[in-house]
Amino acid sequence: MPRNFSRRLGGAWLALVLIAPAVQARSPAPATPPASVAERTYDLPAQPLRTALPGFAEQAGIDLIIGDADLEGRRSPALRGRYSVRAGLDALLAGSGLDYRAEARDGGRLTVRLIQAPAASAAPHQLDDVVVSAARSYTVAGKSPRKITMISRQQIEEQMAISDDPGAVLANLIPSYSPSRQKLSNTGETFRGRTPQFLIDGVPQSNPLRDGGRASYTIDLSMVERIEVIHGASAEYGLGATGGIINFVTRRPEQPGFQQHVGVSLTTDDDVQSNGLGHKLDYRFTGQTERWDIVAAASRQERGLFYDGRDRIIGFAYPGEIQDSTSHDLFLKAGYWLDDNQNITVSANRFELEGNHDYRAVPGDRDAGIPTTATKGGAEGDPMFNKVTTLRASYSHGNWLGNQLDAQIYHQDFEGQFGALRSGSFQIPPTDPDNLLLDQTRNESEKLGSQFTLKRRGLFNNRLDLATGFDALSDETRQSLVLTDRVYVPETEYRNYAGFLQLDLRPTERLAFSGGARHEYAKLNVDDYRTVAANGAVRVDGGDPDFEETLYNLGLTYQVADDVQLFANYSEGFGMPDVGRVLRGIDEPGQDVDTLLALEPVVTDNREAGLRFNGERTRFEISYFESDSDYGERLSEENGVYVVNREKVEIKGVEASLDWRASDAHQLGLTYTHQKGESDTDGDGTVDTTLSGISLAPNRLGARWGARWNDGLRSLVQLNHYFDRSFDQPDLDFDGYTLVDASLVQRLPVGRLKAGVENLFDKDYVSYYSQSARADNDFYFTGRGRVYTLGYEVDF
Repeated sequence: MPRNFSRRLGGAWLALVLIAPAVQARSPAPATPPASVAERTYDLPAQPLRTALPGFAEQAGIDLIIGDADLEGRRSPALRGRYSVRAGLDALLAGSGLDYRAEARDGGRLTVRLIQAPAASAAPHQLDDVVVSAARSYTVAGKSPRKITMISRQQIEEQMAISDDPGAVLANLIPSYSPSRQKLSNTGETFRGRTPQFLIDGVPQSNPLRDGGRASYTIDLSMVERIEVIHGASAEYGLGATGGIINFVTRRPEQPGFQQHVGVSLTTDDDVQSNGLGHKLDYRFTGQTERWDIVAAASRQERGLFYDGRDRIIGFAYPGEIQDSTSHDLFLKAGYWLDDNQNITVSANRFELEGNHDYRAVPGDRDAGIPTTATKGGAEGDPMFNKVTTLRASYSHGNWLGNQLDAQIYHQDFEGQFGALRSGSFQIPPTDPDNLLLDQTRNESEKLGSQFTLKRRGLFNNRLDLATGFDALSDETRQSLVLTDRVYVPETEYRNYAGFLQLDLRPTERLAFSGGARHEYAKLNVDDYRTVAANGAVRVDGGDPDFEETLYNLGLTYQVADDVQLFANYSEGFGMPDVGRVLRGIDEPGQDVDTLLALEPVVTDNREAGLRFNGERTRFEISYFESDSDYGERLSEENGVYVVNREKVEIKGVEASLDWRASDAHQLGLTYTHQKGESDTDGDGTVDTTLSGISLAPNRLGARWGARWNDGLRSLVQLNHYFDRSFDQPDLDFDGYTLVDASLVQRLPVGRLKAGVENLFDKDYVSYYSQSARADNDFYFTGRGRVYTLGYEVDF
């Protein structure tokens, strides 16, 4: 077991023990669970829905009414192991566009009618009995010992009607995610105070060896069907998930046959400035036959300038901008069913976003309250951009010797170019502080990896599920100085191999345990190199250090009553520090890569305990978490450049969400998050310094109201209030602000009309990052003022 394992679990178990008696007293567990939650053992192969559903109903002992539901061409996955009626139906109908409702119980026998799936609610539910593909073992969102958020396509579309910035979408739907910077760079957009790992269909998008903060801009959200969010440190995909996992699951055909989709939208500031106009076009073709599933899609977007609440142009930042830019995305996915159990799928995504390079930044004056702005002309260097290609091939077998087998190989090619600036860190002697050298950097990363997973359900009298697997990853990353053709960060080769074993045990109908281990072996390889002249052109001897770490997880859930569940877990995450920052920052001679302690992995311990209530009209979830790393990573600014500090870091917080369906037409939701963190800056083993806004998100209260006024019209109003926060560095203190957004969707005789307003009351504010991450005149940015978006889309 890991170091002092019992001490690390203490906080989570204590919270569970304190909560349990009170909840148990509220509602004693019934002796016999109702039919909807009582579990039975099923053994159904992958097959057409028209045969799977009657077979399931017979085994479940329920009456099933198909009615007008269209089953033609739809398939179901294999269903093996122990399921409740609700969990089984959800698994069989996942992605089919169908739903169900209970109509009557005749003499105790449940009757279920199939219906077309209703539109998702405006709230980001932690949905019960939805299988999470981002988890390597069989994981159901509403029954996991971890907090999991499932963001549906409907919720993505509601947010995109307001803003298509991925950071804004995530911040609005994940309480502990930092407010969007409204930039191409997402450095400082943290998740529970740490770095999340971004995935597309399980393929890593983050570049932790030289983290340029571009990982959330590698796919257009119009290509995404849902977003799976696992809160807290996780080692399931290896490197990088110290804050959690955010998995973008790509689109698939929604129904049999061939369909097309066309969408167009226009965006403007509230004064309709010509240079603030933007537009987007997207197209999608889907096809589903007995054997084939095909999706082909494309999008193109022009973004204009961003204006703040006082109609000033928002300034430009060299790490990357989405304003005044052009982006496009090309996506193709094709799947073929070899038989009822075997599927092969290949996919490719090419995403590009490039600045138009028409404007240059005008520094602000932080002390005088004057924000950074921009003016036309005089842009130096070359345009900033993101260019990313992600390729994936997968094979699955639903009944390989009684097991579920999943395997995939992937390749990602990433290029991220930053804006040009004059910086002392680029300087070539002789140094002239009044004539700094102009240059800009480019990150390049190439990944090749594979993942293999084998799952078996229903062992030992259907009480045990097992999952095991093996992963391999090769990552080559470098950073160059483009205008002077120099090496900024030497090429770094990273090799990672990992095997894992995960088990889920159900000793009783109400109590479930999960636990597992993952062993990581990682190796870096760096050739001899010299640092840039600004750091003394120091010669550094290369090396190939290797690291090994066994990471553990342990969790439990207890179903106190039909609608109340307690959960607790301990997990560990594995990450590397920003290797590039460490290597380029060496300024003392005699260093070698093999002995640099700053290159040791970051191992994060996550403890969590909470409660879920899932009533007929009300859903509530609250969790308390702690995230510690004995040798963690903290970024700090030195002379305008972020450097890596390796030190002990402790973060703790609370997340809570409440959703109330006031009627069939109106739903209200509240979210709250509170977190704090400290680091050990003096090396005495005790945390003593408050983490800044580069790490911690502000404490936040969110509210939303979703309404369906009739069959064709629905609306969403959402509010986010960010509370004031004080830091040890007074000039980073945060003055909170409140933002309100709204959207409408009207179904027309042909197509749908969408309208959204971001920052409804045109609030003038300085962004959280600019107030609390760095005290710099060049980064003193205001946030966007009122923004209107009008869109139309049609399916045919």
